[in-house]
Amino acid sequence: MRYLRWLSIEARTFNVGSYRRANTPTPTADFFDTKNPEGERLRRAAAEAAVDDMIKWFSTGKGVIAILDATNSTKVRRRWIYDRCTTEGIETLFVESKCDDEKLIMSNIMEVKTTSPDYVGQDPEVAAQDFRNRIRNYEKVYQTIDSDEDTFTYMQLIDVGKHCIINQIRDYLESRVVYYLMNLHIKPRSIWLSRHGESEFNLLGKIGGDADISSRGEAYARALPDLVRSSAGDLKLTIWTSTLKRTVQTARFLKYDKLEWKALDEIDSGICDCLTYQEIEDQFPEDFKARDEDKYNYRYRGGESYRDVVIRLEPIIMEIERSENIMIVTHQAVLRCIYAYFMNVPQDQSPWMVVPLHTLIKLTPKAYSTHEERFPANIPAVSTFREKGSSARHQ
Repeated sequence: MRYLRWLSIEARTFNVGSYRRANTPTPTADFFDTKNPEGERLRRAAAEAAVDDMIKWFSTGKGVIAILDATNSTKVRRRWIYDRCTTEGIETLFVESKCDDEKLIMSNIMEVKTTSPDYVGQDPEVAAQDFRNRIRNYEKVYQTIDSDEDTFTYMQLIDVGKHCIINQIRDYLESRVVYYLMNLHIKPRSIWLSRHGESEFNLLGKIGGDADISSRGEAYARALPDLVRSSAGDLKLTIWTSTLKRTVQTARFLKYDKLEWKALDEIDSGICDCLTYQEIEDQFPEDFKARDEDKYNYRYRGGESYRDVVIRLEPIIMEIERSENIMIVTHQAVLRCIYAYFMNVPQDQSPWMVVPLHTLIKLTPKAYSTHEERFPANIPAVSTFREKGSSARHQ
């Protein structure tokens, strides 16, 4: 859902477990036993409520992709969902995740279910064992998607993407979802983000350009290896930079493999490149005002908007999802877009986020959220942040 919304595709998740928890907040594994008629009734009611709300959401005309988050582990249940959706003119794509690797299963249980709303405040070992028992109850009736359902559009992920099977994928949106899911993995990892060290243009209040780092930016570059080591320890990282001098100079003391990406270059400010905000306001007052009113969609004359930056960053996001531990040294607008993807920041807010110079940000994706830590280098730098509607004067 984060990925789709980040790409401006209106998406929403309908989690059947949330509907079920309204009536059964903390069920044990016995609740999911197929021989428990009351449990079966309540689970069916939760599924019907979720599907009803999903259909209502589509009927508003605003929804593009709904994620029906449920087990749907029998052919009868899948046929019921398919028929309901087809009647309403909604296309279905089933995603089946199959895993027989016991080590992977237990690792995932500890990561996901010990932070699940079903197990809040419970002992992790007790929670893990209960969920293992819940899985055994599912296994009693589980039916994989097979040749009987070849008319369905579906994707099978086997052992967390070790093998993938796709069937009847017909359109662009379906192919984007499939491509995204094929690149996900569940290995523990983190992503480190940093802006370049303070540049000569930062000191002058100019935007864009390809300036060198300042003396304080140089100090940050030299301090960065210790800052990274204190956060990452002995982990093997790969460093990604833009092609611009200020990021390459900032990363040059980091003793890791490095890659330069044109896609990580700063937002193209077109005819405003190398100008100060004051000069932009003086020379292009209408543009200055328009950017304040809708910064995400405003496109510099001859340049880019934040929306354009997101489009060119999609391959970067795919590579991040495929990779393990990555550090990215990039620019303010680009870092805002990447940060917004992981932290689920709304589009209209992302261009106004404070992302200070000389600060290392560590993001660690978890099952239900992304954990953030910040490590300031305590090396002075100018602030390049300008609040919405504020003066264009360089501070």
